[in-house]
Amino acid sequence: MICAALVLVLLSVGPGKLYAKPSQAAAAAKDGDTVEIQAGAYPGDVAVWRASRLTLRGKGGRVVLSAQGKSAEGKAIWVIKGNDTRVENIEFTGASVPDRNGAGIRQEGRGLTVTHCLFRDNDNGILAGASPQSDIVVENSEFRHNGQGDGYSHNLYIGHVRSFTLRNCWSHDAHAGHDVKSRADVNTIVANRISDDAGSDTSYLLDFPNGGDCQVTGNVFERSASAANGTLINFAEEGADNPKQVLTLTRNKLVNARPNAVYLHLSHKPTLRLSDNAFDGPGEHIQGAFLPQTDGKSK
Repeated sequence: MICAALVLVLLSVGPGKLYAKPSQAAAAAKDGDTVEIQAGAYPGDVAVWRASRLTLRGKGGRVVLSAQGKSAEGKAIWVIKGNDTRVENIEFTGASVPDRNGAGIRQEGRGLTVTHCLFRDNDNGILAGASPQSDIVVENSEFRHNGQGDGYSHNLYIGHVRSFTLRNCWSHDAHAGHDVKSRADVNTIVANRISDDAGSDTSYLLDFPNGGDCQVTGNVFERSASAANGTLINFAEEGADNPKQVLTLTRNKLVNARPNAVYLHLSHKPTLRLSDNAFDGPGEHIQGAFLPQTDGKSK
């Protein structure tokens, strides 16, 4: 029996390479390819990635993709339609479109991992649409000053997907929107800093609008006195639509400087599990009805 060999293709992008711009590599990429983009700026270069199992990697330093008024399909700097994509070491900045919903990355395929990236000054940092078999992981990345200012665009906005994991990230100072918003069935929020600085008009720090099975562990939440909304963490305000309604908070530090704040706002009476959290500053710790916690207590 003769078996076809698995061919792994590396596409190189940058000055003097076969592909001068990431968009040219996007047009050529096939399933399973790795695209290495040389460090530097690629102003106005936007792309649609259609192949699956791609690795899209900045090499030799940070790759900066600034929209400069351009967008792929009127949506984003990168629109990712393929499945199981990995994005590494890329900066996305300046994405803005007429419907006020542009993004650094618009995720339309199934499965995405983003690591060591920066999203700043976009309508949305990452905007991921609904996909019931999709798992999204974002790690070791920063999100800052994303949001159109209308309250409907955010640093991170994850739609109805199977799972969302955010770890070792810093999301801060979303403009009138939320630092993190996720409609995923299962959410794992671990070891992040989620904050707004003095003068910021950020809304919620962390929003689970449809609830879910949500594990929030080892994070630092910081609410400034100038924040547009007094709630730090919001749960199921738009309806308990996800299969489970459980919020577990363990070993988090929640710091607030805003008068009349609410640390946890709960709707639809979820199961609430608190253990070894620290609340620092004025405000109501928990607002809303919930099923009794089952483990530990907070101080």
